[in-house]
Formats: sequence, C-alpha cells, structure tokens
Amino acid sequence: MASKAKQRDEMRDHYDFSGGVRGKYAARYAEGSNVIVLAPDVAEVFPDSVAVNEALRTLVRISAKTQRARPRGKKRGG
Repeated sequence: MASKAKQRDEMRDHYDFSGGVRGKYAARYAEGSNVIVLAPDVAEVFPDSVAVNEALRTLVRISAKTQRARPRGKKRGG
C-alpha cells in the first residue's frame, strides 16, 4: 500500500521541465499584484489598463477637490 502512495506523489513521465528557468517570475511575484475584474459593460469602455488607471486617477483628483457635506447633528427636543 505504501508503494501506491509513493506513485501518486511522483512526477509523471510525460511532464518535461528540462527547458524551464528556475525563478523566472520570482521578482515579479515578490512585487505583488492586484488583479481586479471589471464588469463586462465597464470593460467595453476601457481598451486597456492604462485607460482604467487614468480614469481612476482623474476621479481621485476630482474627489480630492470636492468637499463632502457633513451630516448635521440631531436636534434635541426640549
């Protein structure tokens, strides 16, 4: 029974990693990534990530210039 467990853990013969490069994407992975999936209707408006980023930067600039109304305190009956 131990031999069956060993067979499941071993790499199959048809996998060939002889041309692989160790750590090829390690630096990019270490930088991290943030994948965001857009809704189909939104994705139609933006051709690429550059357009999405520019739109978001514009929104951030506009919102920084806009003062938000603060809610007023409740009046106490008296």
